[in-house]
Amino acid sequence: MSHEFKMTDVGLMSYYLGIEMKQMDEGIFISQESYTIEILKKFNMLDCNPVNTPMESGTKLSKFDEGEKVDPTFFKSLVGSLKYLTCTSDYAGDIDDRKSTTDFVFFLGNSVISWSSKKQSIVTLSTCKAEYIAATFCTCHAIWLRRLLKELNLPQIEATEICIDN
Repeated sequence: MSHEFKMTDVGLMSYYLGIEMKQMDEGIFISQESYTIEILKKFNMLDCNPVNTPMESGTKLSKFDEGEKVDPTFFKSLVGSLKYLTCTSDYAGDIDDRKSTTDFVFFLGNSVISWSSKKQSIVTLSTCKAEYIAATFCTCHAIWLRRLLKELNLPQIEATEICIDN
């Protein structure tokens, strides 16, 4: 390839898009520990107590409830950071059955209208296949949403853009 394209060898990859890589004889190990610490620092949560479930199951929230108002830009940045953290590098993420997780979120304008995080029904043999399954599931949901919006007299004229993190 170097005969055909101008290339520079910068050595083994060790950090890319918030993901740390350690290449050893036993295999390639990835981690997002540094990115996680950056998020905790950015949102002043470094000293928080970790919990498995951050709120009680079944809690209903309303914008009319009493309480402290939240800056929507701050909240969107926090959710986006956490979404990136939980959605990257999940190939064979379930340690028991080695299934990957499909995650997606749909926006209408600047508002989230639908999201999903679901374990894939099959075990894939590569990250490429796991991404393909995720993209297919997302596309099926996009078609369903487009049909729903059309029924609500809000037909979508433009193509639906699907962005994949890989």
